[in-house]
Amino acid sequence: MTTLDRRSALPLWAQLADDLRAKAAAGEFHDRLPTEDELTARYGVSRNTVREALRRLREDGIIERTRGRGTFLAKVDIEQPLHGHYSLARSIQDQGLAEHSEVRVLDLRPAGPAAETLQLVPDAPVVHIERLRFAGDEPLALDRSWLPAGLTEQLLDADLRHGSLYDALLERCGLRVTGGWERITPTIPTAAERRDLRLRRPHASFAIERLTRSGDQPIEWRRSLVRGDRYRFATQWP
Repeated sequence: MTTLDRRSALPLWAQLADDLRAKAAAGEFHDRLPTEDELTARYGVSRNTVREALRRLREDGIIERTRGRGTFLAKVDIEQPLHGHYSLARSIQDQGLAEHSEVRVLDLRPAGPAAETLQLVPDAPVVHIERLRFAGDEPLALDRSWLPAGLTEQLLDADLRHGSLYDALLERCGLRVTGGWERITPTIPTAAERRDLRLRRPHASFAIERLTRSGDQPIEWRRSLVRGDRYRFATQWP
């Protein structure tokens, strides 16, 4: 049982709400919260106290209740300001969510279709990286990157499960991103991509193509597929 301070001037429902908020932020509940009966037993409080705490958390956008299924943590949309170069890892962290990646591919291969964009000959070696990017416990994006091996081969020994690839480029290869371009296109993902991203119909996704440079040197060509139900772009004028 988790004990609340009954001598505190702070009402029990407020103490309970604060404790549930902290546990949710720490990832203790993953997705679904305990039932009202479970919370009543765990904290030794009345059902009315539990309901008031949950009501306040719903008002704050922390949780949402689905009839017949229970109470779940509310989904947080990732909003990406359009003001130039950005990092998805930092965007996720800025929304208060834990980020990590499942590294599916990290190898050396001929440049092939990436050669022209990276200004390489077709059989030049590139470092190829495929990552499934997570925001909290849910996948958000599928990234595929190609980088000139002559500049970035040190990435083959890097741990890319957390953080930004651009931080790894700076730390491992001494390459700082100074410019580039990006194209964003709405698209309908394939069945396999829907499974990877756990994307329900009828939601579409964003196909993002990006080229980054360090000075005049192309250093990464990236193709990303991002969930359209969890991600949005925003811009602001003076």
